[in-house]
Amino acid sequence: MAQTLIDRKRTLPGATLPILHDLLEQFGYIDDAAIPLIADALNISRAEALGVVSFYHDFRRSPVDGRVLKLCRAESCQAMGCEDLVSHLAVRHGVTVDGLDEGSGIRVESVYCLGNCALSPAALLDGEPIGRLDRDRLDALVAGAQRKMQ
Repeated sequence: MAQTLIDRKRTLPGATLPILHDLLEQFGYIDDAAIPLIADALNISRAEALGVVSFYHDFRRSPVDGRVLKLCRAESCQAMGCEDLVSHLAVRHGVTVDGLDEGSGIRVESVYCLGNCALSPAALLDGEPIGRLDRDRLDALVAGAQRKMQ
């Protein structure tokens, strides 16, 4: 399946990113076994292919067990309380932003601008935008993720 996705885009100019996006969409992460396939298809070194994967924050190399919340921590969201939400996650739920998912059912990752400043603090939950995130909504998201894990 991965080889088929790679072959579909290998002739595009700048094919590395489109291929990686397709693999991420299909599998939820970039498996290490795909790195040599990408390198061979694009006639680049394995180090180059791995470098692209490791450079971009959105490309993860292992599956996430649960949901992914990308929390904006840029200036507008900081001004509207995102750092309070980061602290609240740690104190109330034991969830560390940008830490490993410790069975909480939700992985929280920092991002720096979602282009949704008018609705700060902003986030994406599994790719869906959330605006005006507050402690109550955050508590509900974590609780929902934990229910899905059970």
